[in-house]
Amino acid sequence: MSQEKDNSVADDTEDQLPQTILPIDEHVEEVAENGRKVRRKGVYLLPNLFTTTALFCGFYAIVSSMNQMFEQAAIAIFVAMIFDGLDGRVARMTNTQSAFGAEYDSLSDMVAFGAAPALVCFNWNLTSLGKVGWMVSFIYVACVALRLARFNTQIETADKRYFTGLPCPSAAAVVAAMVWALSLADLASNGLVTIFTAGVMALTGILMVSNVRYHSFKDLEFKGRVPFVAIIAIVLVFAVVFTNPPWVLMVVFLLYAASGPVLAVWRFKQKRVAAAQGK
Repeated sequence: MSQEKDNSVADDTEDQLPQTILPIDEHVEEVAENGRKVRRKGVYLLPNLFTTTALFCGFYAIVSSMNQMFEQAAIAIFVAMIFDGLDGRVARMTNTQSAFGAEYDSLSDMVAFGAAPALVCFNWNLTSLGKVGWMVSFIYVACVALRLARFNTQIETADKRYFTGLPCPSAAAVVAAMVWALSLADLASNGLVTIFTAGVMALTGILMVSNVRYHSFKDLEFKGRVPFVAIIAIVLVFAVVFTNPPWVLMVVFLLYAASGPVLAVWRFKQKRVAAAQGK
């Protein structure tokens, strides 16, 4: 009798194993539909496909830097930026936003714009600094993680027109463009360039976790009509970028990174002048 009971318990346990140990397509998420919450299984494919591509580009950049292919590594980070910008827009256009997609996007950003730029830069020019080199790289990675965590918790309350702190894709663009431009110029062995590289990485990390505001450009409207001159300006911008992509991109993103502190100082002076005039 006890043997039969043990066998029945074993059979019940085996029946439950596939559901408890190896669930398939068991992601359940509550979404709001028509004013009420509905439980939905599975995930949306299209926006997560763009996120996966960005994640792959970050991983490819790391592998390329390990094989001393720094130009390809830098380009891969910029490609990751393109797909990272597309996944959110595609999700909004197709009404496929989800909490899973938002979390997956943050994890992808951590690899593509955190670990990848830090390791690419370290493998390119910071190994000569020894422990200082990898500590600078770690500080950058830690700042990206803190930046993403803060962004995820402030996303509902923050002013959409501005980012608090330098966005991690822009910080990654600064590092990637710097590696791309200076590696083509064969300046990795220059000691001053090594110090400059470490300084830029540390400074971009600090700017990411700072309270300095950066314009998000989310208030730009692309659906409406624009003057014909705007199209000509866009063509000229592409022409300038393609004359020398690494150097132009490095200058552009360095200027954007510097715009936050410069505007913060300007706003502070304006407030002091207004306060003095009020007195």
